[in-house]
Amino acid sequence: MTQYKALLSVFSNDRVGLISLVTGHLFDKGINLGDTSFAVLGKGGEFTSIIEIPDDLTESILMAELRSLDGLSEADIDVRRFRLADVTTPPTEITHDIKCEGSDQPGLLARLSEVFIDFEANIVRLKSDQVNTPGGMKYVTLFSVNIPPQRANSCLAALDNTASALGQSLSYELRKI
Repeated sequence: MTQYKALLSVFSNDRVGLISLVTGHLFDKGINLGDTSFAVLGKGGEFTSIIEIPDDLTESILMAELRSLDGLSEADIDVRRFRLADVTTPPTEITHDIKCEGSDQPGLLARLSEVFIDFEANIVRLKSDQVNTPGGMKYVTLFSVNIPPQRANSCLAALDNTASALGQSLSYELRKI
């Protein structure tokens, strides 16, 4: 049986068992999961996956089936066939886990993420959270990045300077490769 690749996105109220509900249905339909992520965003949960769907199952039927599952009738569900060209991508092996935390301000994420461009560093994963602490609201951003080894020290120094100027503290860990 032939298959096609698609991007599945499910955003709904978060609850225990949400991932199991979605992935169990996909398994029952003979759908194979590729790169997959899940994140709690506010009070919602977002499940995203590159999936391989049997040709005899259309995107609209799959979306309708997923919406029929317990608790997903109001979910935002999208299935889109891949239309991306087969091109070379930046490196995705994570070399550094970086944490920035401090007060929030407009443009914070834009300014921090721009630093990586100058050092040909690729952001592989990113997660930002507003965290309520006894001292007030704090904004925490976690970057998992690939930084070319010869540029790592300079990149981290520039990122630390930018973070400090934005009222953020920076810490990082080198991943074992």
